[in-house]
Amino acid sequence: MPEPTIAQKSPYAAEVEAGKSYYWCSCGLSAGQPFCDGSHKGTRFSPVKFDAAESKTVYFCGCKHSANPVLCDGSHKKL
Repeated sequence: MPEPTIAQKSPYAAEVEAGKSYYWCSCGLSAGQPFCDGSHKGTRFSPVKFDAAESKTVYFCGCKHSANPVLCDGSHKKL
């Protein structure tokens, strides 16, 4: 199974708005990191939907290896 491209070895801080949905790039190829821009087409990867429950800063995974897809869990420190 192919591995995702590591977009960066740190999280992406992003302001999210309550009630909105965001699509996290799981392949690492999007030019609009950490969000999907459709670059995954033709791969086994698909974007992962994130529904913001509240307006706040969240830290999206940049290395694409988090055990908790979408949000950073520190996995980048082991790469």
